[in-house]
Amino acid sequence: MSSFLSPSSDFFGLDIGTTAIRLVQLRGTGDAKALVKYAYVPLESTIALSESKGDQAKLAETVKQLVGQAGVNTKNVAVGIPSSRVFTTVADVERLPENELAQSIRYQADSLIPTPLAESKVDWAVIGDSPSDKLKQEIILSSVANKFVESRLDMLESIGLNVVAFEPDNLAMARALAVPDTTPQLLLDVGRRTTDLVVVLNGVPHLTRSIPTGVEAIVRATTQNLNIDEKQAEQFVFKFGMSKEKLEGQVLQAISGTVDMLTTEIEKSIKFFQTRYVGAKIERIIVTGGASVIPEFPLYLANKFGLNVEIGNAWRGVSYAQDRQNELLGISNQFGVAVGLAERIQ
Repeated sequence: MSSFLSPSSDFFGLDIGTTAIRLVQLRGTGDAKALVKYAYVPLESTIALSESKGDQAKLAETVKQLVGQAGVNTKNVAVGIPSSRVFTTVADVERLPENELAQSIRYQADSLIPTPLAESKVDWAVIGDSPSDKLKQEIILSSVANKFVESRLDMLESIGLNVVAFEPDNLAMARALAVPDTTPQLLLDVGRRTTDLVVVLNGVPHLTRSIPTGVEAIVRATTQNLNIDEKQAEQFVFKFGMSKEKLEGQVLQAISGTVDMLTTEIEKSIKFFQTRYVGAKIERIIVTGGASVIPEFPLYLANKFGLNVEIGNAWRGVSYAQDRQNELLGISNQFGVAVGLAERIQ
C-alpha cells in the first residue's frame, strides 16, 4: 500500500526524521520477523528541512555514514516520506475490474489531490466496502509532489543506495504499532513539529492526519509562559510534564493550552471517523513519539477521551535477543516508522 515503487525482497527501512535518522533491517516475515540491524544518528532540523544543495549533500553524507556504521548488508532501502509532505485521503469509487478501476481512480485523483496530477506521484489501495454506498468500495489514496520524491531519490542514489519503495511515515508507523485486533484503534505519533494520527480498522488505516502541533510547540509554550530558556523548558517538560503536584503544577499550566489545541484536533478526528463508520467505536489510543514519555500525558489522554491509552511498542512484532530488551524498549518511541518500513511485505 502506498509504496510508489515496487518492493524488493531484501531491504532495510530508513526514517529521515526532523531531528534524527533511523534505520532498521529485519529478517523473515510474518511472526518470524527478527531484528538484524538498527541504528540512529541525531540530525539538525535545519538540515532535515532544507532543500539547499549544500544541506542535501550533508544529509546524504550523514545517511551514508549511518548505513556504513550499522553494517547493513544490502543497498536496497524503503524510505519514509514525512506525513507533512503527503496528502492521504479515503474515497468511495465504483466497483470495476482492476484494469478499469486504475484508470477510473486516475481520473478521480485529479479532483481529490491538492497538487496537479502531472506533478504528483499517486498510489492507492482498496480497503473495503464503502460505509455509505453499498454499490461502491473504499480506497485509501496517497499523493506526494514529484519534486520532493525525485530530490530524495537523487540524494540516496548519489551514495549508492537503491530505493525500492517510498511510503508515508504515518502508514509505516501504523504497521509497526497497531495491535492485531478488529476493533478501531487510534495511533498517535507526537513528533518534534507535527503529530501523525492514524485510525486503524480491521488492521487497515481508514483515516490519517498530520496535525501541525508537536513537542516543539509544547516546549515553546513552557519557555514563554515560565519565562525560561528553551533548554530548561525542555527539561521541565520531560521531568514534570502534566503533573499537578510536581513544581506546583506550573509546567501543566504552561503547556495546557497547547496540549488542548492538540486534543481538540484529535477529538475532531474521532468524531469524523465515528460519523463515517457508524457503530465502529474507537476503544484504544496507542501513543508514541516524544510526547509519549512526557509524565502523565498518556493519563491525560485517557481521562480526556475516556479510552484505554497504551504506550506503543515499535518492536511488538519483532523478535530479538532477550538481553537487548531494556535497550530496545528504551528507544521504542523513536523507531515506529523505521520498523514499519522494514516490516513491509517482502
